[in-house]
Amino acid sequence: MADEQPDGFVPPQYSWQSFTGLDASEMQDQYDATLAALGKMDGMLGLIFRDAKNKIRDPAKLRLLVNDLIGQLEWSGLSSDLKGDAYEGLLEKNARDTKSGAGQYFTPRPLIDAIVKCVDPRPGEVVCDPACGTAGFLLSAHAHIKEANPGLTKSQLAHLRTRAIHGVELVQEVARLAAMNLLLHGVGGRSDSELPVTCADSLERMPDALVDVVLTNPPFGIKGSVTYGSDEAKLYRAGEDLQVARPDFWVRTANKQLNFVQHVVSLLRPGGRAVVVLPDNVLYDGGPAVAIRRRLLEDFDVHTLLRLPTGLFYAQGVKANVLFFDKPKRKMTNSRNLWVYDLRSDNRFSLKTRPIGFEDLADFVELYGGRERKRDLSRQTTRWRAFDLQSLTMSADASLDLKWQSEVQATPDRGVGRLDELSMMIEDDLERALAHIRSAGRGE
Repeated sequence: MADEQPDGFVPPQYSWQSFTGLDASEMQDQYDATLAALGKMDGMLGLIFRDAKNKIRDPAKLRLLVNDLIGQLEWSGLSSDLKGDAYEGLLEKNARDTKSGAGQYFTPRPLIDAIVKCVDPRPGEVVCDPACGTAGFLLSAHAHIKEANPGLTKSQLAHLRTRAIHGVELVQEVARLAAMNLLLHGVGGRSDSELPVTCADSLERMPDALVDVVLTNPPFGIKGSVTYGSDEAKLYRAGEDLQVARPDFWVRTANKQLNFVQHVVSLLRPGGRAVVVLPDNVLYDGGPAVAIRRRLLEDFDVHTLLRLPTGLFYAQGVKANVLFFDKPKRKMTNSRNLWVYDLRSDNRFSLKTRPIGFEDLADFVELYGGRERKRDLSRQTTRWRAFDLQSLTMSADASLDLKWQSEVQATPDRGVGRLDELSMMIEDDLERALAHIRSAGRGE
């Protein structure tokens, strides 16, 4: 594709034309040299090709692939949307293969698109995902800004391509997938300063710059080998773990889920908006979770919670939620509500047999009310309820585990599926009981 562009950004000695006229063994040598050289470059090429290995050991097959298959297609004739959508389709197909484990990096696109539509990122804003996976949130935000604002100026388009999108991913191979995904959608510049994806541990240091919007589905999992926080922050667990200084964190803990919440808080500039996908235990756990929830409710505008059904992610039994909150520019009033939408009750999805669609989230998107969040207490439904934030903040554990109807409603034909759900409910209740016991044991 770079070779077909007039300003192709691949150096001539490693371009597609450098393979022309070579026999099989020469092409094998040139391909190995090209991978090594591109992996040492700055910008997107370096990120995509870093540590890349040639897995085609038969030179004849490599020559067949280059000359007779890829070389015969006019790739530039395909729009970036078409190439990008094809790549997204491959990622989604791989995510549904539970044996590969790729689902842990893949959030369903209809859920992402619904979230982005609610948050409504605008031209000139910077959008960040500190655990970006294959860049689903970032690409949806990029597409939304372009589609919702058809009259973008040249400078706005340049900002959108090189400055508006930033993701961080810990795993090198997944960062490579994200970079390729963004490149195929026309996102990213040629220098390291315009790189939309960084391969790093988001939690290791304070943010270099604040952002307008954070959209993220951080890794689920409680136990980590590193404790993050400052000497002043209350220490909930250290032991023999490695220590990383984060003076901006409210508590010191090795709980990865809670540390990502604290990191997202630190990323936001005043007036910024955040959306974080969280497992149920973050909403009701004791210890550091209580301190973080209470501080979040006191200092931030925590306004919306979407309770998700199981089956949306690779771990089928995981119950997750989407928490929306803003960082206020000025002191807030006490008369505020947290609106909760219950998509979980009597809903069952799966990655393969019944994947979630945007239509399943259309009611939530409509009730969310756009960026202004115009909401009416009289519009509460069986799935949409308002809770007084002051009461939640003043409660003993600042719990956000809010529900008002049974999550499983019996129907005659549910059979084994209902037994599975009942088992998960029992497991969930036991986890909640253990959390309370642990809190009581610490005198909290």
